[in-house]
This record gives sequence, structure tokens and C-alpha cells, in this order.
Amino acid sequence: MNMVSYGGGTNSTAMLIECAKRGVKVDLIQFADTGGERPNTYKYIGIFNEWLTEHGMPEITIVQAVNAQGDKITLEESMLRLRSLPSVAYGFKTCSQRFKIAPQDKFMNNWPPAQEEWDAGRKITKLIGYDAGESHRTKKDYSDNKYDFDYPLVKWGMGRQECVQAILDAGLCLPGKSSCFFCPNSRKTEIRHLAEVYPELAERAIAMERNANLTHISGLGRSFAWGDLLATSDMFADEFHFTPEMSCDCYDGDSV
Repeated sequence: MNMVSYGGGTNSTAMLIECAKRGVKVDLIQFADTGGERPNTYKYIGIFNEWLTEHGMPEITIVQAVNAQGDKITLEESMLRLRSLPSVAYGFKTCSQRFKIAPQDKFMNNWPPAQEEWDAGRKITKLIGYDAGESHRTKKDYSDNKYDFDYPLVKWGMGRQECVQAILDAGLCLPGKSSCFFCPNSRKTEIRHLAEVYPELAERAIAMERNANLTHISGLGRSFAWGDLLATSDMFADEFHFTPEMSCDCYDGDSV
């Protein structure tokens, strides 16, 4: 049994397209929704779901983190309640563990087909979308008693440009960058573009930043606050490079 953790970006999209093209069976596609993904990602999931079903692939199953009472929670809600920022702003990745990895693991542990595989003593193979330029990320063996890991794009020799071309050849636009709209890893050009295209999302990110009890960092930008950046600089003070991939209807201005 093969499953894919769909990140909503270029590599995982290209991997699924190639799986359909090469006859690699995929039994489950999961997407963990933090509740604060960029609008282009939500739009693209709908577009890509149509393509997947037309090519005999399963639709994307969306999972989300829940609290102790079993109610769905978002990363944004959690940060506001804790008066904090996503952990990557502080150099950690615990938000990925709680809002990305844990919901997918919980779904798998309660999914009857997965339970049947494990009860029969078989493992499930996770297909990971590292491209050929990231082969160094495949060196460590993450296999355990439930999962084996496979890296199809590396095996097929598909680098970033080959992934881009595979998506375009499939008749799809590119998905754009997949991340939370308040991601601390955002570049300054991306922050400014978010404020121009989705001002309400930029305002929510700044509200989170202002609500946080900050000591060792200045804000979502770590060494700078998003609020200060947007208040004191022109929208496109840094040069913004337009590429042909940015022209598709579902693209909102982020790098692919």
C-alpha cells in the first residue's frame, strides 16, 4: 500500500502526476490543513482533485489538528491563545509536528485499510516528494514497524525543472508556494506581496505578531517585525522577479 503526504507544492504535485503516468498505485493522498494555508493552495487542491479523479487517482483527504475535546483547531488560533508565534520563528519545528504530522498519523492509525495492512504484518510505503536535487535528504533511513519510505522523484532523476515541466505537460498551472500565510520563513517580497494581494491576511498576521509576548525575537521576521516592514517601506522596495510560471490563474505571487 502506498500513501502520499501532499504538501500542496510543486514537488508533491509532480510526483503524483508521474505516479499516474507511470502506473504507480497510490491508495491515499493526505493534506494536513493548518487552517492558515495560502489561498492559492486551497484553490489548487480543488483544481488538482479534478485532475486526480480523471486519472484514476484518489482525491486528496484533508486532515486537521484537534484539541482534547476533539474539536478542530488552527495554528493561528493556537498562536493567538498562547500569545506566541509559529515555532519556526524561534528556530524550532514543533508546529509542523502538531499541525502537519500528528493529524496525518492519527488518521492513518484509525483508517481501516491501514489497520488491515498492519494486522497482516505488512508495512505501508510513504512516497516522499524530494526531487533529484535533494537526494542528500534521502540518506537517513526513517523506516519503522509501520512505514517504509520511497523517493520516486530521486529514483526517476527528476529535478526541480523536470517537476515544473511535468505539471505544465499535464495541462495544469503551477501550484505556487505552499505555506501558512504567516510563515516566518517568508521573504520580504512575499510579505509585501501578501499585503498587496490579500491585505486582510497580512492584517491577521500582524495581529498575531502584536499579540505575541516577544523577548528574543522582533517579530514574525525574527530580526524584524512584519508590521514595521509593511508600515515603513514601499510595497515593492525589493525587486520582484516575474517568471512565466506566475501567470497561471491560481498563482498568487509566491515562488514555486
